[in-house]
Formats: sequence, C-alpha cells, structure tokens
Amino acid sequence: MKRRQFITGSASIIAFSFSSAAMGATPWRIGQVFGGPPDNAAPSELVRALLGLGYIDGKDVQVRTLFTAPNPKDMKEAVLSQLPDIDLLVVWGTIGAVAAKSAASNIPVVFVSVGAPVDIGLVQSLAHPGGAMTGITFEAASETYGKRLQLLKEILPNLSRLAVLGAKGDPNFAFAMKSLDNSARALGVSIAPVEFNSADDLRSAFDGMKHRQSEALVVVAGALTYVNSKSIAELALSNRLPSCHGFKETVEAGGLISLGPDFLAFARQGARLVDKIIKGTKPADIPVEQPTQYITTINLKTAKALGIDMPAALLARADEVIE
Repeated sequence: MKRRQFITGSASIIAFSFSSAAMGATPWRIGQVFGGPPDNAAPSELVRALLGLGYIDGKDVQVRTLFTAPNPKDMKEAVLSQLPDIDLLVVWGTIGAVAAKSAASNIPVVFVSVGAPVDIGLVQSLAHPGGAMTGITFEAASETYGKRLQLLKEILPNLSRLAVLGAKGDPNFAFAMKSLDNSARALGVSIAPVEFNSADDLRSAFDGMKHRQSEALVVVAGALTYVNSKSIAELALSNRLPSCHGFKETVEAGGLISLGPDFLAFARQGARLVDKIIKGTKPADIPVEQPTQYITTINLKTAKALGIDMPAALLARADEVIE
C-alpha cells in the first residue's frame, strides 16, 4: 500500500494509493475525519480492516483520511473539505459526528466513538437510526459514568467531593453530568463540573479543582480530553488527584484507572459498517453498535505515587495492570 502524507493548514492528510484509472474501475471514495494527531493508529486500522474484508485499494475503495484539531470549528471545516468528492464519510468522535450531521447530510455517514448518539440527536434510536448516519457509540449506556465513579469510591471509600473535567461545548459533557448525578447522590458524593477550551486552560482548571478541595477526578471521554491525555494525567498526578478515565491511553500516560472500550476494536467495527453500506444497506437500517467489551486498566505506579493501596478485588478484576 502506497502512502502519502502532507500538511494543509492546521490539518494533516493521509491518502491511500489510488490506481483506479489504470485499473479501469470506479472505487468507493471514502473520506475519514479524525480529531487528533496523525500518529493515532485507529484510522489506519479501519483502513486495514476494510482491506481485510476483501476490498482492493484503488480498485474497490479509495480512502482519504484527514486529521485535524478536535474542536467544532476545525472538525466542521475538515468535514466540508472532504465534500463533494466522496461517496461515504467516516467521522471519529462526538464533535465530528455533530459537524457531519449538519454538513454532510446528503451522503452516508459512519460515526465512530460517539458518546450518546440518541441523546444528542444524531439518530432516532440505536436499533433504527432512521437517517443517513449510523455508527458505533462510545457509551450509550448511562451507567458507564456511574461505574467510573464506583471505581473511585472503591479505591477511596471516604470520597465525598468529585471534580468532572470535560471540554466546553462537547455534547459528551452534559451526558456525563446527567449520568453521574444519580450515582453521586446514592454514593454521597458531590460533583463539580470543570470545563476547559484548550490545553492552555488545563492548569487553571486543575487550580480550580484544588480550590474546591476536590478529592478525585472523572474525565469526560471526548476528542479534546483524548488528545490531551498526557497533560491531564500529569496534572492529576501533580495535584494528587486520583483520576478515572474513559481511555486507557490516559492511564498509560500516568492516570490512575480507566474504564472504556478499545479504539482499535472500534476501527474494525467501523470497517464492517462501511462494508454493509457499500453492499447496499442504508445507514437508516443499520443498528448503531455498542462496544464489544469494556476494558479496565490500572496504573500501579500512579497508585504508589499517590500513596494508594489498590483493593485486591479490583486488581483481580482489571483487564490490564501497569506496574
């Protein structure tokens, strides 16, 4: 597979080889938009999975992947830049899916890793999307955030003040707060939302948590929190805040614990949905899929640095333990 990479403005593009003219075929033109850096493996994994289903690069499919900043403005511009030269759009993340809903209404759209597609109006229901979009939800089940809080409560039985960090304007944030509300009341924990606009705001966001005397942190899963995983993990550790995340990458970077799906597995699920559309099924008739499994990852180095003895029962349940 030939591969070309170049920069256009603030976005980078990876295009997969296109020899359709020489082969005398008209391939499906697939645009892919990812809010994050081009070193992320998930978009390439989706392409590999698609080729693994039997499609021939250049003859059957032509994939153009665009990486951009994970904010509404840049994501929408990235989606628009793919039009009208594509037949199908794959878009990663909630912000990107919202942008695609308004900007790419005339072509099939497969979204990958969206927090609550029904709640934010992307689809009518998970079973019957009813429009031009279908995809894979990151966590359609509202109890997932409650489970993250329960993990922290298991680690810190006396936890009473929780900070919830998320990107301002990210639809995932409102869903997370709503999901956490009932669990927090039942566990006797008060929750305080903390929003940030960019990486430059993170230090002041953590200063605010310290001022409120927050005892632990839940990070809302979203594109901006994902690309700032390392900074968030480092700030949580330096402020001595045990943290729970939706991405295991943040725990690998120094966060305490995560509960969430596997991005590479998402990519393979996304390829299967693209395959269904190419073969003639309308997105409206393709049920939105949920993660095949959730993975719990624990960083024991971080636990030791925070002076925390991880419960043996929790360690036994964990899928991955970083020592």
